[in-house]
Amino acid sequence: MLFEQMTIAEITRYLEQKEELCPQEENLLRADERRGVADLLDRYYRRKERNNNEEARLQKMLAEEILLWNQGYKLVAGIDEAGRGPLAGPVVAAAVVLDPDAEPIIGLNDSKKLSRVAREKIFDQIVINTRSYAIASASCHEIDQRNIHAASLLAMQRALDKLSLKPDFVLVDGFKIKDCQLRQKALIGGDTVSLSIAAASVLAKVARDKIMDEMHQKYPYYGFIHNKGYGTAEHREAIIQFGPCPEHRRSFRLTD
Repeated sequence: MLFEQMTIAEITRYLEQKEELCPQEENLLRADERRGVADLLDRYYRRKERNNNEEARLQKMLAEEILLWNQGYKLVAGIDEAGRGPLAGPVVAAAVVLDPDAEPIIGLNDSKKLSRVAREKIFDQIVINTRSYAIASASCHEIDQRNIHAASLLAMQRALDKLSLKPDFVLVDGFKIKDCQLRQKALIGGDTVSLSIAAASVLAKVARDKIMDEMHQKYPYYGFIHNKGYGTAEHREAIIQFGPCPEHRRSFRLTD
């Protein structure tokens, strides 16, 4: 490879497509006296370090799954929910069965650590690259009837029941699902330590946000498109002014 005959733009494109430089290539680039080449090489090393750190993070978040896969559980489902705290709307749960043979999705993390744009992009990748996934919910009326904890577990069980592949082990964020007949393990802060649960958290969050966006069209006074049903000052003031709508949780304290 004769880098000295290549322009800076050509070397840029070459390095962008190169995952690993051989020692000869590295030596040739270091020997190039152009400042632009030195900057490109420095940028390449920083990108490589970021990629290595990301790979290590993903592998760490797969520790629970890898342990179970090695024990013979090949269909491990991660479960999480979104919407425990809002004053309105359903609680939404998702179940995800990752593929043990697939590369982890770059950037996948607890949904709370991702921007909306990143969540929606990763949502699409999860749908395409996982073995099975399902999304379910419990309505605000079920929340009022049962309480938010019981309704969250109900939504989780519904998501499990909707999976096209029946899992042989379940990793749940927070608490075990009552009366679930599958083997399960509850992980406190599961969306930060299990990649399966993190994937479920992304699906649940994106799906619920979409529901609240649609609900905004029907009940625009409350600003659901912005607050997603959470108790912001503007949301509570709207409840005082217009009263609660059918999607508000009457068992919650709606105004201060």
